[in-house]
Parts: sequence; C-alpha cells; structure tokens
Amino acid sequence: MPRPLAVLLCLLPLLAQAEPATLRIQGSNTIGAALGPALVRGLLQSQGAQDIRSERGKRPNETDIRARAPQGQPLLINIAAHGSSTGFSALDSGEADLAAASRPISDQEAQQLQRLGDLRSAASEQVIGLDGVAVMVHPDNRLQQLSTAQLAQVFSGQIQRWEQLGVAGGPIHLYARDDRSGTFETFRALVLQPQALELSPRAERFESGDALAERVKADPAAIGFSSLTTVHGAKLLAIAEGDAPALLPTRAAVASEDYPLSRRLFFYLPTHPSAQARALAEFTQSAAGQAIVAAQGFVSQQVKAVPVAVQAQMPAQYRALAAEAQRLSVNFRFQEGSASLDNKALRDVQRVSDYLRQVGKLHDKTVLVGFGDPKETPGRAALLSRLRAMAVRRELARNGVEIRDVTGMGDELPVADNDLEQGRLRNRRVEVWVY
Repeated sequence: MPRPLAVLLCLLPLLAQAEPATLRIQGSNTIGAALGPALVRGLLQSQGAQDIRSERGKRPNETDIRARAPQGQPLLINIAAHGSSTGFSALDSGEADLAAASRPISDQEAQQLQRLGDLRSAASEQVIGLDGVAVMVHPDNRLQQLSTAQLAQVFSGQIQRWEQLGVAGGPIHLYARDDRSGTFETFRALVLQPQALELSPRAERFESGDALAERVKADPAAIGFSSLTTVHGAKLLAIAEGDAPALLPTRAAVASEDYPLSRRLFFYLPTHPSAQARALAEFTQSAAGQAIVAAQGFVSQQVKAVPVAVQAQMPAQYRALAAEAQRLSVNFRFQEGSASLDNKALRDVQRVSDYLRQVGKLHDKTVLVGFGDPKETPGRAALLSRLRAMAVRRELARNGVEIRDVTGMGDELPVADNDLEQGRLRNRRVEVWVY
C-alpha cells in the first residue's frame, strides 16, 4: 500500500472526531437575515461556547456561525434564509434540523411532513415572536392610511395611479417580496385572497426585505410591503380592515395582534429534534431569548401592562376598565373551530401568570374580557365571548391566578372584518386587564 494512502487511512478516525456538531436552520429570510443568527449566538453564549464568529455562507442570505464548545470541540451552525417554504422543503429532504417560518405551516406541508410527527403540536410549532407586515411608501407621500380592500386593489393593479387614492404622484410603482417569502404568503393570505385577487405582474420582486425598503425610500411613486424590521426610514401607512379603525403597526398593536397585518414568527421542529435544535427553541422562549427578539426590532412575547386611552365609542364597562386598569400586551386566541387555546396562548398562560406573580397581582387584580363575532341568535355572541374568557380563567387558575371578574362583550370593538372567516377568527379573543 502506498505510504500517503496508509497515512490518510490512519487519520480518518481523527478527522471524523474533528467534524463539528452541526445545526442546520433553513427558511424565512425575515428570521434568518439577522434574528436567527442573533439567537444562535445567544444560545452559544449561554452554553459557554468560545470564539463565536459569523461568516458569510456559500450563497447570498446564508450565514455560518462557528464556535468552540466548552469541551473544545468545534461547532458549526448553518443558516440559509431563502423563504419560509424552503424551510419546510429542507425538513422534508433531511437538509434542515429546524425550519424558520414567518407564516404558519400549510395543510399540504403538514401532510407531507407527517413522518416527522405532528408539526402543529405545541412542542413542534413554536411561536418565537411577532411581526407586522409593514406597508410603506416614500417619506414625501401624503397618504396616511388604506383599507385592506384598497391595498388589494393597488397590488393587483386595479388601482394604478396615486390620484385614485386622493394624493398626487402619477403611476404607482409596486414592490413586493418574492414567491418563496413567508412575508409575501402572509400578504397574499391577508390582503389579496380575501378579495379573490392576484399580485400584479408589474410588481418588482425582492428576496431581501432590506433591499425592498431601500428602493421604496428612493422612489417617490413607490409602495411596498415587508417586515416591520426592514422599514429603514420609509413612511408607514395605517391599515384598516372592515369596520375596525385603521392602525399603524406599533409594538402594542402587533403584540396584541390587533394590527390587521400582524403575523407570528415560528420555529418548526420534528417530534424528535436534535439536541441543539431543541436547545435553540427553548432558549428562544426564555426571557433572554425574547430580549434578543425585541433587540432585533421584532415584538417579543414578554408581557407588559399598557395604559389605554378612554374613547367615547367604547362600551361603558370598557371605558371604566380603561379609566382604572391597564391592559396587558397579549390577547388569548383559540384554535380554528375550537374553544381550545392555540399554541401561542398555551405558552402565554405561563407568561401572564409569571408576570402577575412578579408584580404581586396574583389575587383578585385581573379582569378577563372576551370578544367574538356576530351571531344570529340574540345574546349568543355575548355568551360565547364569556365562555372563551372562562376557558382562559381555568387555565390561569392552574397557575395560581385568582381572577377578579370575567365578562363577555360579544361582537363589540371588532379588530377585523366579520365578513371574512379569518376576520371572525381574529375577533374571537380574550383581553387581560390588571388593576
């Protein structure tokens, strides 16, 4: 046997031992561009890793993070951020340990990935933070707000000039995220599909939200949409849906998911994830992880008390609450077609309980207010909204929270369009108020 080959064969076991432990994350550009790398670095620091450094990957929108574990072995985490759909495809092909997504998994994707377990279970589908799909125009544009119906007409090409919206500007230039983007899929689901419209072929498409925002900021005739974290000085428009008031994507409106284009950011893990994938998900849900979510410009799930201005159109009971109590920055929502809390709400039960414990308000300081959608039978909407609030009370009681009062306000104060099923789902919510 030639000597070089013999030496190589002797070295193979050592080379195998030197291979770094690898965590592979694929999916959303919204998450993978900056938030994903920041969370990975935070995890590695919490584990005591040394020499943590980031490098550009082999392709644009890819990052390699290298480090050395406390025991000395090298670590490598690959992050590829080419769109939410690519994350699920990578899970399917075995090229990813964890999928990052800026929209929920589809029925088709969940079915295709059945062999990895129920990816809609609370353990697999993890909400890691919140974002708003921000609709932006040039800073000099005088337009202030649009309805979701108008927005659909603009991006489908039915409205093509700014004058049709009451401002000067000539032809409208459309900027949109690419087809693989969860941001685009969210926009299509919340804006275009309810109006049975498609994106205009005239729209210029972008894989990067940062690049899109820079183009909008430089083009006086532009309108575009991307993550709230990529606005970079463009002007934001307030968005209205149905009879609900127009809202800007403020942190409070996104945290409560009242802003019409609010969305959740997800990690999806197989039922039996790798140790590092599980560790990253657990770190992200921790207070330290959520602080990183907020530091990256997204809306964290940490609970805060927020004062609400009293307004004349509020029901009398709600006005009294606004005058004397503060609203927590979380709404409990429910599984589709069910009275069971959804996956985010299940974790929010613990977050609300922890917050009330920290501020010394576990006993008789909290009011739950349920809301719903209109029903044909008189009084049924109020009854169902109260039952939702009582379901939340039962969950909080398991964590030692004694509720002061539970009320149902039926179809009052909608935050979405009750003519649409997705709007009715958003209106079925429970608010938490603290004295």
